[in-house]
Amino acid sequence: MKVPILYEDNHLLFVEKPVNVPVQEDSSGDEDLLTFLKEDLKIRHQKPGNVYLGLVHRLDRPVGGVMVFAKTSKAASRLSDSIRRNTMEKHYLAVVRGEAPKQQDRLEDYLLKDRRNNKVSITDPGQQKAQKAVLEYETIGSTKNVSLLSVHLHTGRPHQIRVQFASRGCPLYGDQKYGSSVNKPGQQIALWSQTLAVEHPTKKEEIKVHSEPPEEHPWNLWKGNT
Repeated sequence: MKVPILYEDNHLLFVEKPVNVPVQEDSSGDEDLLTFLKEDLKIRHQKPGNVYLGLVHRLDRPVGGVMVFAKTSKAASRLSDSIRRNTMEKHYLAVVRGEAPKQQDRLEDYLLKDRRNNKVSITDPGQQKAQKAVLEYETIGSTKNVSLLSVHLHTGRPHQIRVQFASRGCPLYGDQKYGSSVNKPGQQIALWSQTLAVEHPTKKEEIKVHSEPPEEHPWNLWKGNT
C-alpha cells in the first residue's frame, strides 16, 4: 500500500487515504489503513512493542483523501472533542450525476442507518435514533451530464454526502449503493476528502491540510478547477 504522508509531528499524522481501502480491520480481511500506518510508524521511528495510533474519524472504503490520526492519547481526546463540537473543518469534492438543485445551498436532513444492510435513509426528525445531518455546497462546474461540487461538511454522519445528494436527484458518480439506476458496477465513486483543518492539541494553532483527487475520469473533466 502506498500512503502519502501530508503532515506529521509528535501528536498528529495526516495522510492521504487510498481509495477502496478500509480504514480499520473489517470482515473482508483486506489490508486496512490503521494497521498499515501502525506498522509504518513502528518501522520509521524504530518503536518497540505496540504503537499507539488513535482513529478519531472515518472515510467510507471507496473514498480517498485527507485523514488525520492521533499519535498520542491527548491528541485523540482533543480531536474527538473537536468532532463532537463540530469544530473540525471538513471540505470535500464530489462529482454528481446531472446538476444540483441550486448553484449553492445548505442541506439539512435527519438520517437513520440500517445497520443490518449498511444503508442510510432520510427520515422524520422525531424518528428514534435519527441524526441531524448538515452540509453546504457550491457548484464549481457542470459538463457532460455531471457536476463538480465543493462540499463543506458540518456533521460527519455515515454516508451523509452520498445520501443527501441522492435524495435530491443527483447521486454521486460511481455510487452503486445510492445511485444504481445511473451508475454502472465497477465505477469508482467520485468523492474526495480535500481539506481537513483542526486545532493542534498542544500548540493551539490551526493545522490545515489539503489533498487533490487523482487526474483521472471524472476528476480530469475539471483539471485545474479543484
